[in-house]
Amino acid sequence: MRTVQRRIGAAWSRPRAAGADGPRLRDGALLTAVAAVSVLEGFVRPDLDWPLVTVVVTLAILPVLLWRRTRPLPVVAAMTTATSAFALAHRLAGFEPNALVTTFVFLTAPYALFRWGSGRDRIVGAVIVAAGLLTSSFLGSDPIADTAAGVAFMGGACLLGALRRERVESRARRIDSVRAREREALARDLHDTVAHHVSAIVIRAQVAGADPQDTARVAESLRVIETEAQAVLADMRSLVRTLRAPADYAPTAGLDELARLAEPGPPRVAVRIDAPADLPSVVTTTLFRIAQEGVTNARRHSRGATGIDVEVAVDDEEARVEVRDNGAPGRADQGGGHGLQGMSERAALLGGTVAAGPDPAGGWTLRASLPLGGRA
Repeated sequence: MRTVQRRIGAAWSRPRAAGADGPRLRDGALLTAVAAVSVLEGFVRPDLDWPLVTVVVTLAILPVLLWRRTRPLPVVAAMTTATSAFALAHRLAGFEPNALVTTFVFLTAPYALFRWGSGRDRIVGAVIVAAGLLTSSFLGSDPIADTAAGVAFMGGACLLGALRRERVESRARRIDSVRAREREALARDLHDTVAHHVSAIVIRAQVAGADPQDTARVAESLRVIETEAQAVLADMRSLVRTLRAPADYAPTAGLDELARLAEPGPPRVAVRIDAPADLPSVVTTTLFRIAQEGVTNARRHSRGATGIDVEVAVDDEEARVEVRDNGAPGRADQGGGHGLQGMSERAALLGGTVAAGPDPAGGWTLRASLPLGGRA
């Protein structure tokens, strides 16, 4: 019982659909065309008992449809009241209720109710539509057939409106989900990029501060610091531009960027790549980000490291990247933060794995493998 009450409460409190706006130019053009056809139909149909009155009533109801998106419940209430009252007037006068064929345009009102209306509008409007349908059917000569026809047309219009709304909202949710994943990937890229460059800047600053009298080393360190700072600023600008247009996000870093991780140091970074040039871009991007994060972690956490080796190897089955340093681990949880988690998630998206830990031969080693599914 509580479950039913919760569902009813959720349905009642559902907000209006986004995007509903007031009368549009095309609405006016459509209703003008319908009005012209209604006048013509009223003069050529011999089966109408009240042709002039029928045309006038139809023309009086048509303008209400202009606000069917922004005010669906009042529009449905007005339309249902008018059509039911007109059918009652026919019956009281001894005539069979009849209407113009052009009144099929009135079905846009229940459609709009379920397409744009809030939960309260839908529930109240459904009751009004059902009451109007039963009233009109009861006043007809064949209540069962009239009810079946009314359910088919009115129910079909309501169903189409509801299905259209669900489709639009489902698509919006998918887009939001994609954008959220893209922003998460961008956050990882931002972490990887900034951490990599800032680590290099810190190390170079430490080198320069260790012996301020060594002008050659200080000058070289300042040059590297300037280069790294410019690179991180450029990367951040690129990521900010991407955040402003998330749908256009496409990682571009690859093996060329990975090769540029090499530098004389300290600590020295050596890169060796044994991979074909036709690897999928998503694989090369992932290899680069993992290698970049591995180098950054080695610089940040390894104690006394003088060298960092990066190796990339590819065969028919998988692509592998390995980052090793020859220092002592700084602490037991080295690499256990957002960086390693981000690398693991990146690799897992491609069905790969990432492992990091102390190497028996000394130092710290990061290994990752990405399956290729068998390359030709």
